[in-house]
Amino acid sequence: MIYLDNAATTAPCREAIDAVNKGLEVFGNPSSLHRLGLDAELLITNAREIIAESIGAESSEIYFTSGATESSNTAIFGAFRAHGKRKNKLIISSVEHPATANPALQLEEQGCEVVRISPRADGRFYAEDFINAADENTFLISVMYVNNETGYILPVQEIFSGIKKKYPQILTHCDCVQGYMKLPVKVKKLGADMLSLSGHKIHAPKGIGALYLKRGVHLPSLIYGGGQESGFRSGTESVPLIAGFGAAAEKLSSTVNSRYKKVSALRDYLTKRCEEESITVNSQPDASPYVVSIAVENLKSEVLLHYLEKKEIYVSSGSACSKGKKSSVLGEFGHSAVSDVTLRISFSSESSEADIDSLIAEINNARSELAKLK
Repeated sequence: MIYLDNAATTAPCREAIDAVNKGLEVFGNPSSLHRLGLDAELLITNAREIIAESIGAESSEIYFTSGATESSNTAIFGAFRAHGKRKNKLIISSVEHPATANPALQLEEQGCEVVRISPRADGRFYAEDFINAADENTFLISVMYVNNETGYILPVQEIFSGIKKKYPQILTHCDCVQGYMKLPVKVKKLGADMLSLSGHKIHAPKGIGALYLKRGVHLPSLIYGGGQESGFRSGTESVPLIAGFGAAAEKLSSTVNSRYKKVSALRDYLTKRCEEESITVNSQPDASPYVVSIAVENLKSEVLLHYLEKKEIYVSSGSACSKGKKSSVLGEFGHSAVSDVTLRISFSSESSEADIDSLIAEINNARSELAKLK
C-alpha cells in the first residue's frame, strides 16, 4: 500500500497508540477527586503542557475540543457573540477550509458583513489587501496558515501584524491544521489571538483537537454543563484521545525542521517526475511541500483516483471534507480549467521516492488503459 493522502488524515504513530491505550487503562473521570480521577487528570495536564510548549503558549491557553472544526467554529461564533452587537464585519480569505468558510456563511445569513479576500492575478495573497479591508467595525479576521488543497502558505504573520498595528482591538484567528508540526508555529510570532489545531493530521487519533485562546481574550462558552476545560468547554474530557494527541505532538515537535527538509526533497522529486511525464503541477514552488496539487490532462480526477485505489495507491481529488463536491479553491488560485483533472498528493515524513515512482508509473498506465476504453 502506498498512502499519499496525509492532508486528509495520517496514520497514528506508535507513541500515540500507546498513549491512547494508557488513557483507556486510566479510566477514572478526570473531574473526580479520588486517585483514579487525579491519575486521568495528570494525563490531560501533561498533554496540555506539551501542546502549549510546542506553539509557545501557556498551558492555561490550551482548550481541548473534538477537532479543528469545533475549534474554528468556537473561535468564529464566539468572537461574534462577544463583539457582534457592536461590530459586524468578519474578514477571511477566499480559500478557507469549510470549518471557517461555512460559519462565515452562517453569520452572513444573520446579517454579518463578511469580506472574502482573494488572491491577486498572480495567484498570491497580499497582506495589505486584508489590512485595507479592515475598519473599526471589524471584530475578527480569520486566515488559514497553509491551504489544504494546494499547500499555499498565506502571509498570516504579515497580515496579523499589520492588523494589530492599525486596529489592535480586532481579534485574529488562524486555522493552523496543515501547518502545525509541519512548519514552525509560534503563536506570538504569528500574532494570533486564537489558533485551531487537529490531532489526526499529526499522527494522533481522530476526534481530538485544540483551540489556543490567548490570555486576556474572552469568549463566551458555546457548550454548557459541568464546567470542564476551565468552564469554557463543558463535557467529560476524552482522556485517551487527549493523551494520544500529546504523545504525537511530543514525538514530532523536535523534528519539524528535519522533516520539512526531507519532505521538500520529495516534493522536488515529484515535481521533476511530473515535468518528465507532462503532468502539470498546480502548487507554487514556495508552497508547503507536504501538499502538492497536480493535474493529469484528459483523465477525470475521480476516475483516476479510483484507478489508483485499485493499485493500492491512495491520493485525493481535493479536500477530504468536500466528499466529491467541486471546490472553488483551485479557481481562486487560477486553476479552474484543470479542477476536474486535479489530484492532491500529500506527504508524510514516511513517504519515499519509490512511492512517487509507483504513483507516476500507475498514472501512465492509467493514461494507456483508460484511453483504450474511450
